[in-house]
Amino acid sequence: MHSKCGTIRTHRGVTALAALLTGALALSACSSGDNDKKETGDKSTGPTGSTVTLPKLDGAHLEVAAVWTGTEQANFKKVLAEFEKRTGAKVTFVPAQDPIINFLGSKIAGGQPPDVALLPQPGAIKQAVEKKWAKPLGADALAELRKNYSQGWQDIGRVGGKQYGVYYKAANKSLIWYNAKAFENAGAKEPKSWPELLTAAQAVYDSGVTPFSVGGADGWTLTDWFENVYLSQAGPEKYDQLAQHKIKWTDPSVKRALTTLAQVWGKKNFVAGGADGALQTEFPASVTQTFTGGEQPKAAMVYEGDFAQVNIGDTKAKVGTDAKVFPFPAVGSSAPVVSGGDAAVVLKDSKAAQALATFLASPDAATIQAKLGGYLSPNRNVPDSAYPNAVQRTIAKALISSGDDFRFDMSDQAPQAFGGTPGKGEWKDLQDFLKNPKDVAGAQARLEKDAAAAYGNGS
Repeated sequence: MHSKCGTIRTHRGVTALAALLTGALALSACSSGDNDKKETGDKSTGPTGSTVTLPKLDGAHLEVAAVWTGTEQANFKKVLAEFEKRTGAKVTFVPAQDPIINFLGSKIAGGQPPDVALLPQPGAIKQAVEKKWAKPLGADALAELRKNYSQGWQDIGRVGGKQYGVYYKAANKSLIWYNAKAFENAGAKEPKSWPELLTAAQAVYDSGVTPFSVGGADGWTLTDWFENVYLSQAGPEKYDQLAQHKIKWTDPSVKRALTTLAQVWGKKNFVAGGADGALQTEFPASVTQTFTGGEQPKAAMVYEGDFAQVNIGDTKAKVGTDAKVFPFPAVGSSAPVVSGGDAAVVLKDSKAAQALATFLASPDAATIQAKLGGYLSPNRNVPDSAYPNAVQRTIAKALISSGDDFRFDMSDQAPQAFGGTPGKGEWKDLQDFLKNPKDVAGAQARLEKDAAAAYGNGS
């Protein structure tokens, strides 16, 4: 949906998350130096380890579609190469465009559906099932899924009581990255609560640096901000109700969350470039401008998921020393864990397609890509040592330790017209709110009008 950030749009992690992140992120990340290579003694680390039995598939040909590009695509192809090596099948990667459902629709209309597709939203899985494109997972894939995934990650790949999706890739979208030097110069501390975040922001501002960088040109970053505040403040039950549009966007809980957000978005000089500047800043630039400029970066902090590391990699800043991270602070009783992810779905039922789904549900596949960096797996049997640095290991631990207490990105659960289209629906309404954070009631009314139209109901 937004391939800029590695196709993740990329929920609720209680104190374990905070404790884990605060402890381990104080360590400097060893980047991917040789030290980390020595830690991989587990049975499932890398291409040689095998925890899953796959059939012989000599002569079989498979097509796999995903919107991944660049390094992400290259790394996934290494996983597919291992599947080829183990089974004898031949796998072709098909680059898809966003929104992938539209791309798949044209392939299916032309009589050429890929065998397997990686879908970046639960809403897309539901659409694929409703259109009768998706095929339920077979017994082997189901067994692998039950062995390696928490119930919550299984549930979001299920439609109408049947399992269709294997969540191969995840995002931890409850992180705030910060410029360590800017924090140090300001005497600011890593916050654990929303009031502490505002205190840290004020200290940074007083030291002469703008506190926050916001990539407002990409509306999805704004939905992610909202979701973290809303989940922590309103709680998971309300979050689920709003995600399904069982309560209206005019609900008092939404008013409270928007009013809270306005404490950052609406505070003069707290956002780099002001609202107008933020609305012209795309996500990658929102990250890079936080970690360039020496003693005078454009901002000290930027909110987004673990995939922000890819963009930090475009600067000279080192993750773990120059660029550090803390969990999104608790706005309510506990810190939020909002997640995103991509699920493998079988579109052409065959022994080979089902075998690939089984492989992607195994620790073997995820471990290969984890070692290459810039990737997070919801598979709880991927060894920590597979991740190339301390920061990455910690983010993975935080996601896994939240168990079933996470929540999937709300806008990714919504109909595409509301939650996933540039210049429309929630993306546009929150961009307008960033421009005028005093108009909470107006923002709520617009959100409700657009949601009601997209969900096809008035309530």
